Amino acid sequence: MEAMGGGSALQFRVKQPKLFGFNHKYKKEHSLQLINLNDLNLKTHTNFKLLLSHCHKDSQNQSCSDIFFFFFFVAPILQSGNFGASFDGDWLLKTKGKEVTSCLNGRNIYLVGMMGSGKTTVGKILSESLSYLFNDSDDYVEEAMGGTSVAQIFKQGGESIFREYETEALQKLSMMPRQVVATGGGAVIRPINWRYMRQGITVFLDVPLDALARRIAAVGTDTRPLLHFDSGDAYTKAFMRLLTLSKKRSEAYANADATVSLLTLAASLQLEDVLDITPITIATEVLVQIEKYLRDNNR
Repeated sequence: MEAMGGGSALQFRVKQPKLFGFNHKYKKEHSLQLINLNDLNLKTHTNFKLLLSHCHKDSQNQSCSDIFFFFFFVAPILQSGNFGASFDGDWLLKTKGKEVTSCLNGRNIYLVGMMGSGKTTVGKILSESLSYLFNDSDDYVEEAMGGTSVAQIFKQGGESIFREYETEALQKLSMMPRQVVATGGGAVIRPINWRYMRQGITVFLDVPLDALARRIAAVGTDTRPLLHFDSGDAYTKAFMRLLTLSKKRSEAYANADATVSLLTLAASLQLEDVLDITPITIATEVLVQIEKYLRDNNR
Protein backbone atom coordinates (compact mmCIF):
# COMPACT_ATOMS: atom_id res chain seq x y z
CA MET A 1 0.00 0.00 0.00
CA GLU A 2 1.35 3.41 -0.91
CA ALA A 3 0.19 6.97 -0.46
CA MET A 4 0.17 9.27 -3.48
CA GLY A 5 -0.97 12.72 -4.45
CA GLY A 6 0.01 16.26 -3.52
CA GLY A 7 -1.09 18.59 -0.77
CA SER A 8 -3.60 17.15 1.65
CA ALA A 9 -5.55 15.10 -0.89
CA LEU A 10 -4.33 11.52 -0.52
CA GLN A 11 -4.84 8.44 -2.63
CA PHE A 12 -3.98 4.87 -1.68
CA ARG A 13 -3.14 2.05 -4.03
CA VAL A 14 -3.35 -1.47 -2.62
CA LYS A 15 -1.05 -3.81 -4.52
CA GLN A 16 -1.75 -7.09 -2.75
CA PRO A 17 -4.76 -8.72 -4.42
CA LYS A 18 -5.30 -11.40 -1.80
CA LEU A 19 -6.15 -10.41 1.76
CA PHE A 20 -7.07 -13.16 4.21
CA GLY A 21 -8.44 -15.19 1.31
CA PHE A 22 -10.66 -12.38 -0.02
CA ASN A 23 -9.56 -12.29 -3.66
CA HIS A 24 -12.80 -12.68 -5.58
CA LYS A 25 -13.35 -8.94 -5.81
CA TYR A 26 -9.85 -7.52 -5.67
CA LYS A 27 -7.81 -9.33 -8.31
CA LYS A 28 -6.83 -6.08 -9.97
CA GLU A 29 -5.11 -3.06 -8.49
CA HIS A 30 -7.52 -0.75 -6.72
CA SER A 31 -7.24 2.94 -6.04
CA LEU A 32 -9.23 4.70 -3.35
CA GLN A 33 -9.58 8.47 -3.50
CA LEU A 34 -9.73 9.57 0.11
CA ILE A 35 -11.32 12.68 1.59
CA ASN A 36 -9.40 15.92 1.83
CA LEU A 37 -7.62 16.06 5.18
CA ASN A 38 -8.27 19.79 5.43
CA ASP A 39 -11.92 18.93 6.06
CA LEU A 40 -11.01 16.93 9.17
CA ASN A 41 -10.84 18.27 12.68
CA LEU A 42 -7.48 18.20 14.50
CA LYS A 43 -8.22 15.09 16.52
CA THR A 44 -9.24 13.04 13.51
CA HIS A 45 -6.37 14.41 11.44
CA THR A 46 -3.88 13.31 14.10
CA ASN A 47 -5.31 9.82 14.32
CA PHE A 48 -5.28 9.50 10.54
CA LYS A 49 -1.59 10.38 10.55
CA LEU A 50 -1.05 7.77 13.25
CA LEU A 51 -2.50 5.13 10.98
CA LEU A 52 -0.35 6.30 8.08
CA SER A 53 2.78 6.20 10.23
CA HIS A 54 2.48 2.41 10.45
CA CYS A 55 1.87 1.81 6.74
CA HIS A 56 5.11 0.90 4.96
CA LYS A 57 5.47 1.70 1.28
CA ASP A 58 7.07 -1.68 0.70
CA SER A 59 4.11 -4.07 0.62
CA GLN A 60 6.39 -6.98 1.50
CA ASN A 61 7.09 -5.38 4.87
CA GLN A 62 3.46 -4.50 5.55
CA SER A 63 1.64 -7.08 7.64
CA CYS A 64 -1.44 -8.61 6.07
CA SER A 65 -3.49 -7.68 9.12
CA ASP A 66 -2.66 -3.99 8.77
CA ILE A 67 -3.65 -3.94 5.10
CA PHE A 68 -6.83 -5.85 5.91
CA PHE A 69 -7.54 -3.40 8.75
CA PHE A 70 -7.25 -0.41 6.41
CA PHE A 71 -8.90 -1.82 3.33
CA PHE A 72 -11.94 -3.44 4.92
CA PHE A 73 -12.54 -1.17 7.93
CA VAL A 74 -11.05 2.27 7.35
CA ALA A 75 -11.71 2.70 3.63
CA PRO A 76 -15.48 2.03 3.85
CA ILE A 77 -15.78 4.60 6.64
CA LEU A 78 -13.90 7.14 4.57
CA GLN A 79 -16.12 6.51 1.58
CA SER A 80 -19.28 6.76 3.68
CA GLY A 81 -18.44 10.28 4.79
CA ASN A 82 -18.69 9.37 8.49
CA PHE A 83 -14.95 9.49 9.13
CA GLY A 84 -15.08 12.09 11.91
CA ALA A 85 -17.84 10.31 13.78
CA SER A 86 -16.63 6.73 13.45
CA PHE A 87 -12.87 6.75 13.12
CA ASP A 88 -11.53 8.28 16.30
CA GLY A 89 -8.71 7.45 18.68
CA ASP A 90 -10.84 5.31 20.98
CA TRP A 91 -12.01 3.13 18.12
CA LEU A 92 -8.52 2.59 16.77
CA LEU A 93 -7.19 1.86 20.26
CA LYS A 94 -9.89 -0.71 21.03
CA THR A 95 -9.45 -2.42 17.68
CA LYS A 96 -5.71 -2.75 18.12
CA GLY A 97 -6.22 -3.77 21.75
CA LYS A 98 -8.34 -6.74 20.72
CA GLU A 99 -5.72 -7.84 18.20
CA VAL A 100 -2.91 -7.72 20.76
CA THR A 101 -4.89 -9.30 23.60
CA SER A 102 -5.36 -12.46 21.57
CA CYS A 103 -1.57 -12.83 21.30
CA LEU A 104 -0.57 -12.04 24.88
CA ASN A 105 -1.88 -15.24 26.51
CA GLY A 106 -2.49 -13.33 29.71
CA ARG A 107 1.04 -12.00 30.08
CA ASN A 108 1.49 -8.78 32.01
CA ILE A 109 2.64 -5.52 30.44
CA TYR A 110 5.21 -3.53 32.41
CA LEU A 111 5.68 0.12 31.50
CA VAL A 112 9.12 1.49 32.39
CA GLY A 113 10.54 4.97 32.00
CA MET A 114 11.56 8.12 33.80
CA MET A 115 9.28 9.87 36.26
CA GLY A 116 6.77 12.03 34.45
CA SER A 117 6.82 9.91 31.30
CA GLY A 118 3.10 9.15 31.60
CA LYS A 119 3.31 5.50 32.65
CA THR A 120 0.28 5.71 34.93
CA THR A 121 -1.92 7.69 32.54
CA VAL A 122 -1.02 5.56 29.52
CA GLY A 123 -1.17 2.38 31.58
CA LYS A 124 -4.77 2.97 32.61
CA ILE A 125 -5.82 3.56 29.01
CA LEU A 126 -3.85 0.53 27.87
CA SER A 127 -5.44 -1.72 30.49
CA GLU A 128 -8.91 -0.78 29.31
CA SER A 129 -8.08 -1.54 25.68
CA LEU A 130 -6.72 -4.96 26.66
CA SER A 131 -9.45 -5.69 29.24
CA TYR A 132 -6.64 -5.99 31.78
CA LEU A 133 -6.37 -4.79 35.37
CA PHE A 134 -4.12 -1.82 36.10
CA ASN A 135 -1.62 -1.44 38.93
CA ASP A 136 0.87 1.27 39.76
CA SER A 137 3.79 -0.26 41.66
CA ASP A 138 4.21 2.89 43.77
CA ASP A 139 0.55 2.79 44.78
CA TYR A 140 0.91 -0.92 45.51
CA VAL A 141 3.80 -0.18 47.88
CA GLU A 142 1.84 2.58 49.60
CA GLU A 143 -1.13 0.27 50.17
CA ALA A 144 1.13 -2.47 51.51
CA MET A 145 2.60 0.08 53.92
CA GLY A 146 -0.79 1.04 55.27
CA GLY A 147 -1.10 4.24 53.28
CA THR A 148 2.39 5.59 53.92
CA SER A 149 3.35 7.65 50.88
CA VAL A 150 6.44 6.99 48.78
CA ALA A 151 7.75 10.40 49.81
CA GLN A 152 7.40 9.45 53.48
CA ILE A 153 9.10 6.11 52.91
CA PHE A 154 12.04 7.90 51.31
CA LYS A 155 12.20 10.37 54.17
CA GLN A 156 11.98 7.76 56.92
CA GLY A 157 13.99 4.88 55.49
CA GLY A 158 15.81 6.21 52.45
CA GLU A 159 15.78 5.04 48.86
CA SER A 160 17.26 1.61 49.62
CA ILE A 161 14.33 0.69 51.87
CA PHE A 162 11.84 1.85 49.26
CA ARG A 163 13.58 -0.24 46.59
CA GLU A 164 13.17 -3.33 48.75
CA TYR A 165 9.44 -2.68 49.04
CA GLU A 166 9.29 -2.02 45.30
CA THR A 167 10.90 -5.36 44.50
CA GLU A 168 8.47 -7.14 46.81
CA ALA A 169 5.60 -5.40 45.03
CA LEU A 170 6.84 -6.42 41.57
CA GLN A 171 7.27 -10.00 42.75
CA LYS A 172 3.66 -10.17 43.94
CA LEU A 173 2.33 -8.42 40.84
CA SER A 174 4.17 -10.87 38.59
CA MET A 175 2.11 -13.69 40.09
CA MET A 176 -1.15 -12.11 38.93
CA PRO A 177 -1.78 -12.36 35.16
CA ARG A 178 -3.56 -9.95 32.82
CA GLN A 179 -2.26 -6.73 34.30
CA VAL A 180 -0.72 -3.53 33.03
CA VAL A 181 1.82 -2.37 35.60
CA ALA A 182 3.23 1.16 35.73
CA THR A 183 6.60 0.80 37.44
CA GLY A 184 8.59 3.40 39.33
CA GLY A 185 11.23 5.25 37.34
CA GLY A 186 14.08 3.53 39.18
CA ALA A 187 12.66 0.01 39.15
CA VAL A 188 14.92 -0.91 36.24
CA ILE A 189 18.16 -0.45 38.20
CA ARG A 190 17.76 -3.62 40.27
CA PRO A 191 18.47 -6.80 38.26
CA ILE A 192 16.12 -8.83 40.44
CA ASN A 193 13.22 -6.68 39.27
CA TRP A 194 13.88 -7.74 35.68
CA ARG A 195 13.47 -11.37 36.77
CA TYR A 196 9.85 -10.60 37.58
CA MET A 197 9.17 -8.19 34.73
CA ARG A 198 10.62 -10.60 32.15
CA GLN A 199 7.72 -12.92 32.89
CA GLY A 200 5.66 -10.40 30.95
CA ILE A 201 6.50 -7.80 28.31
CA THR A 202 8.33 -4.59 29.16
CA VAL A 203 7.78 -1.34 27.24
CA PHE A 204 9.99 1.73 27.64
CA LEU A 205 8.27 5.11 27.27
CA ASP A 206 11.13 7.22 25.94
CA VAL A 207 10.37 10.89 26.56
CA PRO A 208 12.91 13.73 26.04
CA LEU A 209 14.26 15.16 29.30
CA ASP A 210 13.19 18.68 28.39
CA ALA A 211 9.58 17.55 28.05
CA LEU A 212 9.78 15.63 31.34
CA ALA A 213 11.20 18.66 33.15
CA ARG A 214 8.50 20.94 31.76
CA ARG A 215 5.76 18.53 32.75
CA ILE A 216 7.13 18.02 36.27
CA ALA A 217 7.78 21.72 36.82
CA ALA A 218 4.18 22.47 35.87
CA VAL A 219 2.73 20.21 38.57
CA GLY A 220 5.45 20.61 41.21
CA THR A 221 7.99 18.26 42.78
CA ASP A 222 6.35 17.64 46.17
CA THR A 223 5.49 14.05 45.27
CA ARG A 224 8.87 13.38 43.65
CA PRO A 225 11.29 12.50 46.48
CA LEU A 226 14.29 12.38 44.14
CA LEU A 227 13.51 15.87 42.85
CA HIS A 228 12.10 17.66 45.86
CA PHE A 229 14.69 20.23 46.88
CA ASP A 230 14.26 23.29 49.07
CA SER A 231 15.15 25.97 46.57
CA GLY A 232 15.82 26.66 42.91
CA ASP A 233 13.90 27.07 39.69
CA ALA A 234 11.52 24.11 39.28
CA TYR A 235 12.36 23.46 35.63
CA THR A 236 16.14 23.77 36.06
CA LYS A 237 16.40 21.54 39.11
CA ALA A 238 14.08 18.98 37.53
CA PHE A 239 16.05 18.91 34.29
CA MET A 240 19.46 18.62 35.96
CA ARG A 241 18.32 15.86 38.31
CA LEU A 242 16.62 14.00 35.48
CA LEU A 243 19.82 14.26 33.45
CA THR A 244 21.79 12.62 36.27
CA LEU A 245 19.22 9.87 36.73
CA SER A 246 19.00 9.26 33.00
CA LYS A 247 22.74 8.63 32.75
CA LYS A 248 22.44 5.97 35.45
CA ARG A 249 19.37 4.30 33.99
CA SER A 250 19.66 4.59 30.21
CA GLU A 251 21.34 1.22 29.75
CA ALA A 252 18.72 -0.44 31.94
CA TYR A 253 15.85 1.11 29.99
CA ALA A 254 17.41 -0.25 26.81
CA ASN A 255 16.73 -3.77 28.12
CA ALA A 256 13.00 -3.32 27.58
CA ASP A 257 11.34 -5.61 25.05
CA ALA A 258 9.83 -2.67 23.17
CA THR A 259 10.36 1.08 23.07
CA VAL A 260 7.95 3.90 22.29
CA SER A 261 9.95 6.97 21.33
CA LEU A 262 7.84 10.09 21.65
CA LEU A 263 10.29 11.98 19.44
CA THR A 264 9.76 9.46 16.65
CA LEU A 265 6.03 9.44 17.19
CA ALA A 266 5.83 13.25 17.17
CA ALA A 267 7.76 13.34 13.90
CA SER A 268 5.39 10.84 12.28
CA LEU A 269 2.45 12.96 13.40
CA GLN A 270 4.18 16.21 12.32
CA LEU A 271 3.96 17.62 15.85
CA GLU A 272 6.63 20.00 17.09
CA ASP A 273 6.14 19.28 20.81
CA VAL A 274 5.98 15.72 22.16
CA LEU A 275 3.69 16.96 24.94
CA ASP A 276 1.03 17.53 22.28
CA ILE A 277 0.74 13.78 21.72
CA THR A 278 -2.40 12.48 23.41
CA PRO A 279 -2.22 9.59 25.92
CA ILE A 280 -4.58 7.60 23.67
CA THR A 281 -2.17 7.98 20.76
CA ILE A 282 0.75 6.88 22.94
CA ALA A 283 -1.22 3.88 24.22
CA THR A 284 -2.03 2.90 20.64
CA GLU A 285 1.66 3.12 19.74
CA VAL A 286 2.48 0.91 22.74
CA LEU A 287 0.14 -1.73 21.32
CA VAL A 288 1.75 -1.41 17.88
CA GLN A 289 5.22 -1.94 19.36
CA ILE A 290 4.06 -4.88 21.49
CA GLU A 291 2.55 -6.47 18.41
CA LYS A 292 5.81 -5.94 16.52
CA TYR A 293 7.79 -7.49 19.38
CA LEU A 294 5.51 -10.54 19.46
CA ARG A 295 5.70 -10.93 15.70
CA ASP A 296 9.49 -10.60 15.58
CA ASN A 297 9.95 -13.09 18.39
CA ASN A 298 7.18 -15.47 17.27
CA ARG A 299 5.72 -15.44 20.76
